Amino acid sequence: MAIGVSANAAAKIRSLIVQNQKPDAGLRVKVVGGGCSGLQYKMDLDVERPGDKVFGEADAKILVDRKSFLYLNGTELDYQEGLMQSGFNLHNPNVKRSCGCGASFTV
Repeated sequence: MAIGVSANAAAKIRSLIVQNQKPDAGLRVKVVGGGCSGLQYKMDLDVERPGDKVFGEADAKILVDRKSFLYLNGTELDYQEGLMQSGFNLHNPNVKRSCGCGASFTV
């Protein structure tokens, strides 16, 4: 399978790349230990590394290391901008439980 990228998320990734002047970068999505449910997401602009799985378009790439891909396979990345909250949202079908604030999860 793969990781999907919505049109809004791709547009925001392009914007971040231009804004930070990092034309070779993509959005690295990583699963790390932490939070009240055990796992949480971490996102940064980064360059592709050996062993990465790459999704999305050439100018709006999602970079995922092999270990994180085990937790993220089948996930859809979206970006929403709203009055109360703006940011990337991961719709991960592998999540079995998440905490009350939605910042961490269990698979």
